[in-house]
Amino acid sequence: MDFEAHREQLTGVAYRMLGSLADAEDAVQETWLRMARADTSEVRNPAGWLRTVLSRVCLDMLRQRARQEPVEEPDPAPGADREVLFAEEVGRALLVVLDRLGPDERVAFVLHDVFAVPFDEIAPIVGRTTATAKKLASRARAKVRGTSPSPDAAGQRRVIEPFLAASRTGDLDAIVAVLSPDVVRRADGRPDVRGARRVAEEIVVFGRNARFADFALVDGEPGLVIAPDGRLRLAIRFTISRGLVAGYELISSPARLARTALALA
Repeated sequence: MDFEAHREQLTGVAYRMLGSLADAEDAVQETWLRMARADTSEVRNPAGWLRTVLSRVCLDMLRQRARQEPVEEPDPAPGADREVLFAEEVGRALLVVLDRLGPDERVAFVLHDVFAVPFDEIAPIVGRTTATAKKLASRARAKVRGTSPSPDAAGQRRVIEPFLAASRTGDLDAIVAVLSPDVVRRADGRPDVRGARRVAEEIVVFGRNARFADFALVDGEPGLVIAPDGRLRLAIRFTISRGLVAGYELISSPARLARTALALA
């Protein structure tokens, strides 16, 4: 069995399941070790066999992670470009939302909804019946998609898009143009900032992380998540009025982020 021919695809599957490139590479290496110890002479579908082994490895890692005390992740180190590229390819919002699923839900969802693996193949991986595997994926799908967005969600996003674009370029005048004159910026543990010019100047200074932003539903409304390496660092909730950003709130404390409902926009 030519393992190297499947390594890239296996890494992609593992990354979506684990949300960490280092963990994904560890899972792929463990899969190689298990293949090396197994008799694969009768394997007719190497890709499917390896994916099954990998999925079981990832599930074990997710279950172990769920039993551990959560720790605050450090910011990505300089030079961690490959992790950032993986996050961009998969989608930061998707990674953030997947991270809120239970281990079995995440494996079932990734295998079925992302890689179209049939439920009768997923069932033995998660140790459930086919019917239960379907329920796991359905429950995960509901969490990923969230509740129905507000009726004006599309209009709100059309306002947030130029705000994000201007924040990424650091163009002060472009930022001011999308803000209400009396806009208010709120943030955890920081004083409010009021007025379009003052808010825009702050964005120019601190908006460099906007390149790590992705659209998401934040408590059911269009917003942004900042996830440089696919791990949530910040959620932004907006108030839109008359086609302009009238206010926004930066949610950064771990306790508040844990209470904030997030779903794909």
